[in-house]
Amino acid sequence: MDNIITIVIVGVVALIAGFLIAKMLEKNNASQVVRSAKKESNAILKEANTEAEAIKKDKILQAKERFIELKAEHEKVITARDKKIAEAEKRTRDKESKVSSELARNKKLNGNLEQKLSEYDNRMAILDKKKSEVEKLHRSQIEQLEVISSLSAEDAKAQLLESLKEEAKTDAMAFIQQSVEESKLTAQQEARKIVINTIQRIGTEEAIENCVSVFNLESDDVKGRIIGREGRNIRAIEAATGVEIIVDDTPEAIILSCFDSVRREIARLSMHKLVTDGRIHPARIEEVVRKTRKQIEEEIIEVGKRTVIDLGIHGLHPELIKAVGRMRYRSSYGQNLLHHSREVARLCGTMASELGLNAKLAKRAGLLHDIGKVPEKETETPHAILGMQWAEKYGEKPEVCNAIGAHHDEIEMNSLLSPIVQVCDAISGARPGARRQVLDSYIQRLKDLENIAFGFNGVNKAYAIQAGRELRVMVESEKVSDEKAAQLSFEISQKIQTDMTYPGQVKVTVIRETRAVNIAK
Repeated sequence: MDNIITIVIVGVVALIAGFLIAKMLEKNNASQVVRSAKKESNAILKEANTEAEAIKKDKILQAKERFIELKAEHEKVITARDKKIAEAEKRTRDKESKVSSELARNKKLNGNLEQKLSEYDNRMAILDKKKSEVEKLHRSQIEQLEVISSLSAEDAKAQLLESLKEEAKTDAMAFIQQSVEESKLTAQQEARKIVINTIQRIGTEEAIENCVSVFNLESDDVKGRIIGREGRNIRAIEAATGVEIIVDDTPEAIILSCFDSVRREIARLSMHKLVTDGRIHPARIEEVVRKTRKQIEEEIIEVGKRTVIDLGIHGLHPELIKAVGRMRYRSSYGQNLLHHSREVARLCGTMASELGLNAKLAKRAGLLHDIGKVPEKETETPHAILGMQWAEKYGEKPEVCNAIGAHHDEIEMNSLLSPIVQVCDAISGARPGARRQVLDSYIQRLKDLENIAFGFNGVNKAYAIQAGRELRVMVESEKVSDEKAAQLSFEISQKIQTDMTYPGQVKVTVIRETRAVNIAK
């Protein structure tokens, strides 16, 4: 037992001794590491100090070089400034010398000027004397002529002016007539225009202008549901669409009245959906109208795309395509604006081909010439100017923009496309059946044409024929000669052009005849 205890004690002591020995070894190693780290840090510090000194020297050298450069630049600036100052001083001295020389010369000229003024005064006195003598002689000659001709000077002057006026008018009319005949014979462009005018034989559908749409019902029982309790449904529809709804005794029909065809179409489609669905109340009405309006807007864009594709026009801005689609729901004097613009585009393409111009560009201008008539908001700007502004905004070529703005002569034409668009617009609008006018205004225009003719001396009868496109004037042969007949035709046409507004053109024909009547008994 004692041996075991001794062995255990010896083992424990050995373990403790081993542990102590290990700790001492670790301490020795740590001290060695610390010493080596100190050596390395000292070496690094020494190396860093060496590099810092080198960098310091380099920076000092660079600073010195920069200082030398700045000093040289400063000296250059000072030298240039001194040079400018010297030049300015030199110019000042030169000016002073010039001024002094000018003063000396002016002093010398003053003496000569006074002498010339005195000579001038003497000459003026002599001229005044001679002028008075000439006036006396002139008056005496006029008195002698008045005695000889038994006319006063004013009467003779008036007769001379009247004869000169008549002669000048006759010569002017003869010259104009001759110029027109020569241009018709010699100008190739005039011949092409005559060929182009035959294009107006192209016919499209006649004008139909409506401000109302009829919505058909399956039975009159639906009218009560559309009106609603105390009229709330019909008021909601009118407020949402902006269309007046007329419910009268017409069997199985309701009338939608509005000047804007887009609103009428939205109201018609909305009514159809509401009646088909059967749910008619204010909340449902607003929802259906909103969806229908969105549907119409999408249809407008689709119509614009189909139109430009049919005409072969490419690269049109989406906003312009949308404006083209809106023209489907707009009419002018009863003529559908989209049909009119398509017709004008085709006419412009044909005319441009005849004249050897760019047919695609002409089609583009013809299609877009009336886009100013379909603004989303009301404006006081003329539609031609508004359309030109839109075209410029959306990147159209200057020739197209000018053709749009000048087709009603509101701006000056500066390209050959402009008169082409103007002529084609007149052809499409003036074609018989293209536009519908109110009967009273049409009759009044014919009367105004005839009254203009009766306002001239020598006119016996006047007839407006061919729907106001020709005015035939009968004159008295005793009062109007053949030369005056041509002059009268010109004057009447100018009067119509300045005083009246009319589609197309008006032909003025003056007829003068001499009749010799005898009776054989």
